[in-house]
Amino acid sequence: MTNLSNQTAFVTGASRGIGAATAHELARKGANVVLAARSTGDIEKHASEIQAAGGKALAVACDVADYGQVDAAVSAAGQAFGPVTILVNNAGIIDPIARLDESDPGEWGKVIDINVKGVYHCARAVLPAMQKAGGGTIVNISSGAATGALEGWSHYCSSKAAVLSLTRCLHKEFADKGVRTVGLSPGTVATEMQVQIKVSGINPVSQLDPSVHIPPEWPAKAIAWLCTVEANPYLGGDVSLRDEDIRKAVGLI
Repeated sequence: MTNLSNQTAFVTGASRGIGAATAHELARKGANVVLAARSTGDIEKHASEIQAAGGKALAVACDVADYGQVDAAVSAAGQAFGPVTILVNNAGIIDPIARLDESDPGEWGKVIDINVKGVYHCARAVLPAMQKAGGGTIVNISSGAATGALEGWSHYCSSKAAVLSLTRCLHKEFADKGVRTVGLSPGTVATEMQVQIKVSGINPVSQLDPSVHIPPEWPAKAIAWLCTVEANPYLGGDVSLRDEDIRKAVGLI
């Protein structure tokens, strides 16, 4: 069984969906969990639930688009539990979905600030202490959109392509220093993002029946598995949860 005792996990976008499910899963595996989101209401609730179940958790307000806030949140994590040894870059947005000629430049840039710069900011903040601790794991939430263009998703596709490149760069620069970096492409997950996609009516993803979406607990379990040596062959790239072999390895089949 996966044992993450004595590890400090920093999970972004932890108020709901994959982030919240991951925080609970990592806590069940023994990690001390820091839940980060722009507002504290939901993450404080999840932190309290983890604590009530016997785990250790801390909720911190943090806008990943702001490096100062990220650095302060990572420092708070270190003071509470010790250096971050697991980083889950989950925070991400897709709204507003629009074709390029109808897109709002400011909103398009906001997606890049959160989805791309947020990943960079968090990695930059944890890397010094993670290396001093002897290493750790960075899991970046990716998407099939990283390698496939979809109508109305120019911002999201571009951001996920950039995240895949960041995963590769992190692996190239820090693998020999004990830092494991890997991306997880979960497929379509039953989260608020899928509701937004459905409402847009743009591209085939919006036409999917909600019944085909996997529960957020599946990628959460995959993330916990990616923190183990069993996932070492996949480091430096993306792992797809659509892959039956991966689902078997995680224990979902």
